[in-house]
Amino acid sequence: MKPTHKHEHDPAQQEMEKELKQVFEKMPEEIPVYLFAQTGKNDVFADTARQAIQYFSQLTNKITFHEFDLDHDLAKKWNIENSPTILIDPEHYNIRWLGAPIGEEGRIFIETLIFVGFKKTGVGQQALNVLNQIKDKRDIKLFVSPSCPYCPQQAVHALKAAVEKPDLISLEIIDIQANPDIAREYDAQSVPQTFANEMLIALGAQQEELFMLSLQKMEQQTMFIPDNDAEEIETDLVIVGGGPAGLSAGIYAARSGLKSVVLERNILGGQVATTPTVENYPGLTQIGGKKLVEILVTHALQYIQIFQGEEVMAVSKDRPMTITTNKRRFTAKAMLLATGATHKHLGVPGESRLSGRGVSYCSTCDGPLFAGQKIVLIGGGDSAVTESLHLKNIGVDVTVVHWTDKLDAQEVLARQLINSGIPILFNSTVKEIIGEKSVEGVTVVNSQTNETTQIDAAGVFISIGYIPSVDLADKIGVEKTPEGFIQQDSYRTNISGIYAAGDVVGGFNQIVTASGHGAEAALTIFRDLLNYKAD
Repeated sequence: MKPTHKHEHDPAQQEMEKELKQVFEKMPEEIPVYLFAQTGKNDVFADTARQAIQYFSQLTNKITFHEFDLDHDLAKKWNIENSPTILIDPEHYNIRWLGAPIGEEGRIFIETLIFVGFKKTGVGQQALNVLNQIKDKRDIKLFVSPSCPYCPQQAVHALKAAVEKPDLISLEIIDIQANPDIAREYDAQSVPQTFANEMLIALGAQQEELFMLSLQKMEQQTMFIPDNDAEEIETDLVIVGGGPAGLSAGIYAARSGLKSVVLERNILGGQVATTPTVENYPGLTQIGGKKLVEILVTHALQYIQIFQGEEVMAVSKDRPMTITTNKRRFTAKAMLLATGATHKHLGVPGESRLSGRGVSYCSTCDGPLFAGQKIVLIGGGDSAVTESLHLKNIGVDVTVVHWTDKLDAQEVLARQLINSGIPILFNSTVKEIIGEKSVEGVTVVNSQTNETTQIDAAGVFISIGYIPSVDLADKIGVEKTPEGFIQQDSYRTNISGIYAAGDVVGGFNQIVTASGHGAEAALTIFRDLLNYKAD
């Protein structure tokens, strides 16, 4: 769009102007627009900005145009330093434009005028729910260009945030052609790019909900799980657990025609979410655990509803069964327990007391805190070796302590650890974790020589395996194996209508096997429900 003058003989232009006039006349609020420009500074963009504002202001008396130079008192009041800068209703909103609203940016300018003029944006309820969770200030910088067809989408989301929350959210739209120096300062050579409080939170255009979530979390988000405020939900299958088994089960159940939901009380993805690197998932040579979880969740959301932060409190075993969570009730014909497993603990003095103060079970979460420091990692299986290599890679001085004379990890991983030069203390066990306010070291006993030594360390990472999460199974009377896993036969438990799959039933504790279990369990449930009759 090039609003330099009226196109009296252009029917399309005339129709657009007619529609804009009608919209502007309905606006209940007057919109003061200020242009700050300095002769000799970006004159081409300043002239274009002036013409654009004049073009829109002549369509309605609701838009008032004011122009000042950078030496004016108002420029000092509003901290204007760049020419040209446009402010839109600065007494009520913190919205400024560094550049000229031409080309694709003309669409953004029209949306700005409409949002401000009506003092409402039409933001979706899900996005508004996220926006309302923001309690601290957000200063948004959005880099755009006149030739970018994706910039208006991202700009509209940012405008909605700034208009809906003017007390907390400011917006600066920066044209990279008019302000190449600022673009270089932020390395914003591609658009759109979005910063908040000087942190990059989005590359490219996003959906409205993802933009608001990125703004809330202060980092780019790639998946959005909608809220649901229903007090009771009727479904065919309730899946408890949002790891690979549960998510795969949800996909397969839905594709079989079963209405399904997934409940997850903690983080989605289970153990995968805290795995630094996954190298044995078919088709993906190497991928971060968090990224793999995003892929799984995004895929599952195409078929099912996911309820995160919901813990099952009670289950009635009559069918259809009633499953009560901490937020609502579900009625279902069947339930699948895919509750996974949790980290094993050493059970030695100092472990629980210093947990979170140097004792950790997640190298991805806490490893960067120990860069340049010495830590002890306990364990010798796949996870322990993977975490040791990850810690070394991020600059942590690692010593491995393992209770036997041979690593339990896969051969390729064991070889990588040995070749890495990380010290390994074989036939050794940690008897105590030492420290007053935080970890200061460990006491290690060699089982062959009975020699006790103390190793100074700032942290202790424990990676000795997992225990099945069977608290819900115990609550509803599901039978377990002697090892403590859920007893199942073709994924069926001893209670009619209740099934189990994934790490909670034992096995190899691999992502691919958990996914396979989930898929098989879903197909089993589908076949069983073909002959289902309510009690």
